[in-house]
Amino acid sequence: MKIAIPKERHPDETRVAGSPEVVKKFTDLGFDVIVEKGAGDAASISDADFKDAGATIAKDERTALKTADLVFKVQRPIIKDGLNEVAMMKKGALLLATIYATTNRKDVDAYAKAGISAFAMELMPRISRAQSMDVLSSQSNLAGYKSVLDAAAEFGRAFPMMMTSAGTIAPAKVFVLGVGVAGLQAIATAKRLGAVVTAFDVRPAVKEQVESLGGKFVDVDPEATKDAETSGGYAKEMGADFLKKQHQVTHDHLKKQDIAICTALIPGKKAPVLITEAMVKDMKPGSVIVDLAVEAGGNCPLSKLGKVVTKHGVKIIGHANVPGRLAEDASKLYAKNLFNFISPHVDAESKSLKIDWDDETIQGTLLTRDGSVVNPALTGKDQ
Repeated sequence: MKIAIPKERHPDETRVAGSPEVVKKFTDLGFDVIVEKGAGDAASISDADFKDAGATIAKDERTALKTADLVFKVQRPIIKDGLNEVAMMKKGALLLATIYATTNRKDVDAYAKAGISAFAMELMPRISRAQSMDVLSSQSNLAGYKSVLDAAAEFGRAFPMMMTSAGTIAPAKVFVLGVGVAGLQAIATAKRLGAVVTAFDVRPAVKEQVESLGGKFVDVDPEATKDAETSGGYAKEMGADFLKKQHQVTHDHLKKQDIAICTALIPGKKAPVLITEAMVKDMKPGSVIVDLAVEAGGNCPLSKLGKVVTKHGVKIIGHANVPGRLAEDASKLYAKNLFNFISPHVDAESKSLKIDWDDETIQGTLLTRDGSVVNPALTGKDQ
């Protein structure tokens, strides 16, 4: 069985879907791993590193993909502007990538037409057994950490309280909006840097987690948020009355904050607006907003994808692909997620791949098989 790891070609993508450690694990299981030349350069992983781990280095993408049984990618294959990565793959190949299938349905149809079995890693079920396979968690963890460092770099003051002979510097006040994996890591990182941290989420269950990290939870309407969490662990969309109250509480709180870090995302949907222009106008001059949801439309309508802009005296950071700003670590974690997903389906005796199509992690992520789109989220059969 052959695994191909091509170079990523989406703009701003610095990660690679493999690491020397994972390559060695797969070769020990009996797989042949083919890595495209230069695939890991942007993640500080050299061809020599991959080769030393047991991989074969292919001269170009087509050579890497043409005989591969499994294709590992970070981003979905490109099918536009004269480049068709899907056409380079053989019929029957298995594709593993973050595809964001619900917003890229035409691409999914192309995988089915090409006879490729595609797995959307972002659809990994939120069950205990799948935690080590969850690419959203591994990448969001790094994004939450980096968001605080990016904020500190743009902020014109120090984070911790400093007592000096010339006077005392007050600690920075950081407000985290959205307490998922990224938000929790942002809280922890901001606290380590000495900030006073508050946080908000529509799910009251995270209050204890916020407080365990040293933050203070901002309550909006405890009664209204009793059922604000989906069975998959994500925040639900809330009604108009709650949103009005949330915006007022957020507005009042932001006036006293130095830094706001927005992490709120609803899978498959446009990011909810948490910080309006009116709120930005009332923030202190020199304040900083980090919008981790900018690629999904943004939690602040003033953020610009891939840019740091200043509006009403407030710096708004909208970096693209924040996990990719820590490309080496992000790549290693992502590669380990893929290994943890595939390795339970490897037969130890024959050293061959035997997919259990009834496995919950397989059913949750599988988009296409035998020329058809099969995922319930796309076929309309989702219960």
